Amino acid sequence: MTGFLSTRDLTMRFGGHIAVDGVTCEFAPGTLTAIVGPNGAGKTTFFNLLSGQLAATAGHIFWDLDEITGLPASARARRGIGRAFQLTNLFPGLSVRENVRLAVQGEAGVGLDLRRRWRSRRDLVDRADEILGRVGLAGRADARAGSLSHGDQRKLEVGLLIALRPRVFMFDEPTAGMSVDDVPVILDLIHAVKAEGRSTILLVEHKMDVVRSLADRIVVLHNGRLVADGEPEAVMAAPVVQSAYLGIGPDA
Repeated sequence: MTGFLSTRDLTMRFGGHIAVDGVTCEFAPGTLTAIVGPNGAGKTTFFNLLSGQLAATAGHIFWDLDEITGLPASARARRGIGRAFQLTNLFPGLSVRENVRLAVQGEAGVGLDLRRRWRSRRDLVDRADEILGRVGLAGRADARAGSLSHGDQRKLEVGLLIALRPRVFMFDEPTAGMSVDDVPVILDLIHAVKAEGRSTILLVEHKMDVVRSLADRIVVLHNGRLVADGEPEAVMAAPVVQSAYLGIGPDA
């Protein structure tokens, strides 16, 4: 099976601080791995290294058998590594539909054609509208993306990622700052992507109820190091995780 994303001794230093410390890990298609740990554990830095927002100080990143350590984020995206950011990454001056349509158009390999209005491509419009329905934004299609609430912007960003049809979905705290009513929409979308069984899904999330409901596997980082890796129940019961992540000492 193709579509394996893996790291070997991946390291990131910021001056004298080691944010990611020699992490070796492999992520297979058809699985959802939650990456957890206390604040400052290195989770988002690890994500930045995988997606190409940061260049590793040392170590290696592989996509199947090809090393991609030196590739920029744009080249990794073309290989199918897609990421939704903790902070929204939208075109705020464009409408909600136009944001999704651009992602659909990019995935379809259709370049911008100034001689023809994009609305003449009914297939692109229909797919954009279908995605807006999935993320609960059909009623806001003509609104300017920058005018959306934080929760709706998060929905839109997940919609953009779905539109790109990546082989690796990377979600960095997708429910952060969302209302209780909005959270189920995002979780249902991630469940649906997982149920398709074709994609590798990586999730950074602090809410343990979310992690337990979604994850096949948990990877725990602490002080930049990988300290636990396995099935959710076993990992969360491990003493090192109880101490490092949950703050439960041996006498608790």
